[in-house]
Amino acid sequence: MKNALGAVDTVLLLGGRSEIGLEIVRLLVGLGASRVVLAVRGEFVPPELDAEVHVVPFDALDVHAHGAVFSKAVELVGDLDVVISAFGVLGSQAHYDADPAAAAEAVAVNYSGHVSAGLHAARVLREQGHGTLVMLSSVAGARVRRANFVYGSAKAGLDGFAQGLGDALHGSGARVLIVRPGFVIGRMTEGLTPAPMSSTPRQVALATVGALRDGASSVWVPRALGPVFGVLRLLPRALWRRMPR
Repeated sequence: MKNALGAVDTVLLLGGRSEIGLEIVRLLVGLGASRVVLAVRGEFVPPELDAEVHVVPFDALDVHAHGAVFSKAVELVGDLDVVISAFGVLGSQAHYDADPAAAAEAVAVNYSGHVSAGLHAARVLREQGHGTLVMLSSVAGARVRRANFVYGSAKAGLDGFAQGLGDALHGSGARVLIVRPGFVIGRMTEGLTPAPMSSTPRQVALATVGALRDGASSVWVPRALGPVFGVLRLLPRALWRRMPR
């Protein structure tokens, strides 16, 4: 439950290694969150946080175990004020072109895993009657480019799923916040040339926490990307194909 001052008290991060996810957690702890669950695959040493921290195993591909992850989190910290769905893989289109099986697995992580986890989160938050699911989407899904269409198509599906889930939760006391960053300079994009209007994990986290505070249903990072993609969506396909790879 939220604390006596109305601030977020408990947080579950799905994808405990996520740079953006951990930055959001750090900000929420700084604002009063006192209990954190980091759900992560494999061995993991959690970062130092001024909060009670628990680590639970989580594998995006092991969808049959997702329900148990939420049950364990609730057992450890009680009601969940914020669930952050931040796991994912980027990969390269060239690699996916050469290895379709790898492409299919990446899509399973970036889309199917979030569908499973998101539905489990929705059930828990609906039963509580409160809480927010933060879904990390991407501008890559706003209009899919040929340069990364496997990744972009998964994000497009994820974004649509998150919008529908938010509508399904309307009136329940629970809600969904969709975060759509542009190019994020960090570990996942190391070695790539930053795109225009790039951001850092910290900047994405600040925008996310601001949107949580404001009760928003979505946020673009930076905000200017929203109107930019409003225009880009209208470009004729022949022009869109010429977008830089």
